[in-house]
Amino acid sequence: MKLISILISFFTALALCLTAPWASAADLNGFDVSDALIPVSEIFHGGPPRDGIPAIDRPRFITIQHAENLLPDDRVLGLARNGIAKAYPIAIMNWHEIVNDHYGEQAVVVSYCPLCGSGVAFAAQAGAQKHTFGVSGLLYNSDVLLYDRETESLWSQIMARAVSGPRKNTPLTVLALDHTSWADWRARHPDTLVLARDTGHRRDYDRDPYQGYADSERIFFPVSHSDRRYHPKERVIGVTIEGRYKAYPFVELAKQGGDVRDRFGAVALRIVYDTQHQRATVYNEQDEVIPAITAFWFAWTAFHPDSEVYRAP
Repeated sequence: MKLISILISFFTALALCLTAPWASAADLNGFDVSDALIPVSEIFHGGPPRDGIPAIDRPRFITIQHAENLLPDDRVLGLARNGIAKAYPIAIMNWHEIVNDHYGEQAVVVSYCPLCGSGVAFAAQAGAQKHTFGVSGLLYNSDVLLYDRETESLWSQIMARAVSGPRKNTPLTVLALDHTSWADWRARHPDTLVLARDTGHRRDYDRDPYQGYADSERIFFPVSHSDRRYHPKERVIGVTIEGRYKAYPFVELAKQGGDVRDRFGAVALRIVYDTQHQRATVYNEQDEVIPAITAFWFAWTAFHPDSEVYRAP
């Protein structure tokens, strides 16, 4: 723990240094951000170089029967598409943050930012171009900036959009992704595949490099907006409808017994919250799942300071 604290202090100091006027493109891992949609002064170096946190490009999967390292309460990101269900253990995602994967013929990127508690899956094809993604080593609002290897554009995970480079302002299609427990996911998807620890990289997947972070009020990197109505790490599920945003804090959903009916603009929503497995899902009037983002409160409000917030009556 002492070593982790030292490393955190070092990386934080390094990030703060990069706000100085003399910070160069080399300080930003060689990315050209001169045309960025976001303030360059708010792009921070997270510490590792480009690809210092290695994305998984050739994921291998195992069956439930071979997932012996997973305990019932372990957190996973779960994605079901095209008749295929897969689980991505947070214990692995903490060390890699990005998995370039396929569901049948569809290319998909599954991303996780440990600092924001945000897992987001995207269709890897934006417009006519298919992309593979890596970890830039840069952060905006404490959230991972992905980059595509085809054009070296930077993409914000929570904004779901390219923020610099040739693909600037190109949106990504967000897919419905579950952030839940292994017990919950395997019960609902008994045929699921599981991302294997055989990633091609040497990492201690039994060790959580962010141990204690989710309970602490500390945020390691500056954010553009802060809202103290909830604990910074309170989990919320956030929806985007017609350019407007609304957050549903888990603590508020729990007060309503986990089943909330709401109207956001012209859209009727049902938000189902599973207290036991800490999972929230948003449905429309047709009982279809609406892609939404589960993240820490501080991260959602940093990106969406004008977001509406659900409060239990």
